[in-house]
Amino acid sequence: MFQKLKASLGIGAAKVDTVLENSSILQGDVLKGNIHIVGGDVEQQVDAINLKLCTEVKIEDDNGISYQHFVLDKIQALEPFLINANEIKQFPFELKLNDETPITSLNARKNQCRVWLETALDIDFALDPKDRDLLQVRPLPVVEKVITAIERGGFNIVKADVEKGYLRGGSFSSKSGCYQEIEFKNTGLLSAKEIELSFVLEGGVVHCLAEVDRKFGLRGDQYHSFTLGYDADDRDVASAVQSILAL
Repeated sequence: MFQKLKASLGIGAAKVDTVLENSSILQGDVLKGNIHIVGGDVEQQVDAINLKLCTEVKIEDDNGISYQHFVLDKIQALEPFLINANEIKQFPFELKLNDETPITSLNARKNQCRVWLETALDIDFALDPKDRDLLQVRPLPVVEKVITAIERGGFNIVKADVEKGYLRGGSFSSKSGCYQEIEFKNTGLLSAKEIELSFVLEGGVVHCLAEVDRKFGLRGDQYHSFTLGYDADDRDVASAVQSILAL
């Protein structure tokens, strides 16, 4: 009885450890791995294994700026089962990244984008064991081409973060409840300009919404959106990016 009481407090309870095949993954790809569960000092019933794909979002309101964890996707991996004392169980899993998962692999001066997989065991009357694994989310080749083309146009990535809310382009809108903003600035004085990019994957295409702010402009912020296929060539990318740089 004493051992069960301790387990309910997390002392000598079952432990979970998720081992990923690769923590570096492209946007939209499938994350694969194995969930390792090691039994504690007593037998315990695990009602479920819950996997959550998470990020951190920025919220701006009248009280200022705050941050909160945001669940992009979640799956329940298994039906209830028993884990005996000191028993070891392993379960493979696959989880496709949400199409609006933020890119974390960015050469930004201030990169506030974080994505992680949280694994939790659902155990009655216990502190549920959890495991967190950070992911490195890399841009698709076509997205990387867009970013590189803007940098070649004289801009540097100065900041990247994830905002809570939705965005809408000319023919698309986001659906997850959060969106990433990648902010670029150039080094011009009289031609100073800021560009904020957001990408939304949908099927085999990438939508992009750009917000352009000229520091000394008279027209205020301007918005432009375009769509590129995953297999877009350099000419298509250059044309799309030029439409942003020309604003």
